Amino acid sequence: MKNLSRLLPLLVFVFSCAHGTDQKHADEAKAQAAMTAVNPPPTGDHGQYLALVKAFVDSTFRNGQQLNGSILVAKDGQIIYEQYSGYTNPRAHADSITANTPFHLASISKTFTGMAVLKLWEDGKLNIDDSVSKYLSGFPCKGVTLRMLLNHRSGIPKYDHYMGALGWNTRLQVTNQDVLDFLIAKRKSIPVGRPDHGFSYSNTNYALLALVIEKVSGKFYGDYLKSTFFDSLGMKDTYVFTHADSARSLRSFYNTGRPYAFDYLDIVYGDKNIYSTVRDLVKWDQGLRSGRIFKQETLDAAYSPYSFEKPGTHNYGLGWRMYLLKNNKKLIYHNGWWHGNRTAFYRLLDEDVTIVALCNNDSKKIYSVKEMADIFGDYMQSKDHGDEGETIVKNTVRKKSSHKVSRSRAILAANKKKVKTRSSRTSYSAKK
Repeated sequence: MKNLSRLLPLLVFVFSCAHGTDQKHADEAKAQAAMTAVNPPPTGDHGQYLALVKAFVDSTFRNGQQLNGSILVAKDGQIIYEQYSGYTNPRAHADSITANTPFHLASISKTFTGMAVLKLWEDGKLNIDDSVSKYLSGFPCKGVTLRMLLNHRSGIPKYDHYMGALGWNTRLQVTNQDVLDFLIAKRKSIPVGRPDHGFSYSNTNYALLALVIEKVSGKFYGDYLKSTFFDSLGMKDTYVFTHADSARSLRSFYNTGRPYAFDYLDIVYGDKNIYSTVRDLVKWDQGLRSGRIFKQETLDAAYSPYSFEKPGTHNYGLGWRMYLLKNNKKLIYHNGWWHGNRTAFYRLLDEDVTIVALCNNDSKKIYSVKEMADIFGDYMQSKDHGDEGETIVKNTVRKKSSHKVSRSRAILAANKKKVKTRSSRTSYSAKK
């Protein structure tokens, strides 16, 4: 009896440990089940892409050590790879970046602005071949249509290049209405080109289009996007920045870790100022593909090239950049750059693939994710410098008899056998 009384505390301890272990396993199982529900394992041919994508990302970003942001690759609307690395404040190593951390999309915002205008067009509330002056009172540039704003053929230069130089008080923040009013007041001093004479990328075009959206819809730009796109597609972590969002919005940083200051151009929207996540951008991509929001003829207009003054693969549609390849493939995309926000959004329409990368520490490496397009199809890639000051990839033609392969395929081939474990910083949709 005495021995039993001595053993009793030990038995209680062992039982409690066993129960605690069982509870721990149960909690882990619940967490795994929740992750699987959000991000199911790849099926069919999807699993074969995981090792290739992972090898590319690990090689390019050194297993996440050189990434302060988010990367996601999806096929057929299913996430096959995603990675979240770094901190919302990389200088202080404060608050880890997660799947629900919205980044400033910079010029990827133009895809929403462009499609919002096309939605109003499809609904019969405007005509994109109307003069801008029909919608914006006092607009001073004759012959400029909404379509020319959409495809950057208006001839109007970037407001962020001329307002400060032509007398705007940089201690005062510029609004979208200020962009229009300043254009009206300073028209003779602003070097506006001949409309529809050539492609000239300009943020002014999309700041003005945001005003058109508000004029025609009767709603604040952000509210129209929310009710028309964000809510219907379940984009719960996406919003248009206003002063009310100052406390929650993600700051951006130089690659040295020094934060960018909030400046006089930072509240203009339409050309920028949408915050979102990589997962929400997949929802945006799939919503456009699904036929739920747009008719096919509207999408065809958006994805058609409009500028052929200079021969080459680079072109622009209505809110979308594109590469037109000599093997008849087309890559629809938009990159972005504002302060330390570098963003990339690539859509492979033929393969139903989405590649998204976002960062807030001014890393040009973000744009290299385009090279992953060659994992899924022949996009004929090699290095070049391109849009908006970022390093991107230029398409080059290779002879059929050539044995040369793209950098991405070379990296993937070299690293495929090296991938044995899963990074603790990476969330995958399937075990290897």
